Amino acid sequence: MRNETSPGQRAVAWRTGLACAAIAWVGCGAAQPPAEVPPSCQAAPTCGPDEESCCTSLEVPGGTFFRTYTNDGSGPADQADPATVSRFRLDKYLVTVGRFRQFRAALDSDVGFAPPVGAGKHTHLNGGKGLTNGAAAGTYETGWVEEASSHITPTNDNLGCNFDYATWTNEPGERETLPMNCINWFEAYAFCIWDHGFLPSEVELEFAAAGGKEHRQYPWGSIPPGQASQLAIYGCYYPDGSGTCGSVGNIAPVGTATAGPGRWGHFDLSGELAQWTLDWFSSFHTPCVDCANLSEESGMAIRDGYFQSAAPILVSSYRNNGFYPVNRFFNFGFRCARAPSPEGR
Repeated sequence: MRNETSPGQRAVAWRTGLACAAIAWVGCGAAQPPAEVPPSCQAAPTCGPDEESCCTSLEVPGGTFFRTYTNDGSGPADQADPATVSRFRLDKYLVTVGRFRQFRAALDSDVGFAPPVGAGKHTHLNGGKGLTNGAAAGTYETGWVEEASSHITPTNDNLGCNFDYATWTNEPGERETLPMNCINWFEAYAFCIWDHGFLPSEVELEFAAAGGKEHRQYPWGSIPPGQASQLAIYGCYYPDGSGTCGSVGNIAPVGTATAGPGRWGHFDLSGELAQWTLDWFSSFHTPCVDCANLSEESGMAIRDGYFQSAAPILVSSYRNNGFYPVNRFFNFGFRCARAPSPEGR
């Protein structure tokens, strides 16, 4: 459903939201989050077992952990590649079809508009400069770049990238709480900017999945994922435990794996859909204090594990090779991160 405003009003709201996201909260009227209800949830369905806002965003306290480790359930071992992550908020759920539909409506209201150059940084870090570039000491996030705008092309055809598994429907229907797939990296990045957030870094997502210094085997702990879809949506076990995939019906509404949230309450940190991150894929760089790999490589880093994956892919420390940012995959989705709430909130 579109907001009952004129196209001109929607365009102003779009630009205002992006401007606030680009400069964090300063200059947006008050030292608080730019909107209590992100744009994508002002007319979207509820999510999860508690039927809460699909935009619920939970605090991750930050800390230091090892990006490389093993854990067989008896405790972490083979620890390497330390990293420090500052406090941030991470959306509890993957971005749904219903939320993405609001983004599409905003795009349609002002054809050709794109995020302003520089938007989308972690502006709560390093005096507004954002994450450090682990591959180039002394450099930081650039934010959105002008040439990226030509890759925001979420047409019905593009969003139907796979006949069997694409979750998008041209009109609202029964799939509004399914995770959005078939989006490229640029669209995920642009969506999070529009929604008053930013794409999480690979380190931030792994920190959340690992439970920080707990270095969890799986986001939920050490219990094997089983075949009942209570801990993770994987192995083609949803919805009936058959282990056979054949349609979009094998992808669950976000938050279906009710026993599988991570340490801080986030659903589907592993399984359901793999997730785009801000980083290019590379070997880990050290030191890493609020870092990301921002230098162009062969492809982007993702958090792996999706509805067809085998159990070993679900472990919190698992990494996969990079994928081109222009690509669309039926097994890729995303979630947004946000600046931390002010102390005491």
